[in-house]
Amino acid sequence: MSILFINGSPNKNGNTVRLTKKFLKDQEFKTLNLVDYKIYSYGQNFEDDQLDEVIEQMKKADTIVIGSPLYWHSMSGAIRNILDRFYGYVDESLLQGKDMYFVFQGYAPTKEQLAAGEYTMSRFAKLYGMNYKGMITE
Repeated sequence: MSILFINGSPNKNGNTVRLTKKFLKDQEFKTLNLVDYKIYSYGQNFEDDQLDEVIEQMKKADTIVIGSPLYWHSMSGAIRNILDRFYGYVDESLLQGKDMYFVFQGYAPTKEQLAAGEYTMSRFAKLYGMNYKGMITE
């Protein structure tokens, strides 16, 4: 079983990564740091956009773990951008049957902030046919 961790934090060794490693324990996984990719905003079309590279990695994985720090009361812009770009671009059956987890951490998040993250990611997983396995938080 292959696991892909999509790190939505600009920090490649920060708390989001630490929490993900703790969650995945001794399992082997591949990390994709979104900070290393050019992924433009919804509606922008540039030839050097790398969203398709991210999607290809997601297609290859059996399990997808999406991680985000809690910024400005929500998930990071890098993760939000990926979700926005999927809409109307990615076939809804592309990730069918894959397991998906959401790692969401931040300093003293409120229950409302966590609920909003949980709602967004569970709806994203459902729309694309993934098995949403839940949110991991501190």
